[in-house]
Amino acid sequence: QVQLVESGGGLVQAGGSLRLSCAASGNIFKINAMGWYRQAPGKQRELVATITSGGITNYADSLKGRFTISRDMSKNTVYLQMNSLKPEDTAVYYCGATLYRIYWGQGTQVTVSS
Repeated sequence: QVQLVESGGGLVQAGGSLRLSCAASGNIFKINAMGWYRQAPGKQRELVATITSGGITNYADSLKGRFTISRDMSKNTVYLQMNSLKPEDTAVYYCGATLYRIYWGQGTQVTVSS
């Protein structure tokens, strides 16, 4: 099993930035990939960005250029740097880790005011 703890969400004005963190613990050596997903009210959870154990990144097309996923392997932590935030980025952001199934963190709220 893997445990994930997200942090870094909050309220920010449009055009601002936030950095989310996701610290993993447990069976981390079996993690194939980690990523960020988000779910806005009334919408399905959607992919934001992922990073594989080999460091390959993938982004939702609509977010390329504004969001950056990175990791610090010494801290077992994945980050999501979000710049030029827009009100439509408002959502609960979840960290996910893929082993034989995906494990989820508890989520962190990001609210972007106009």
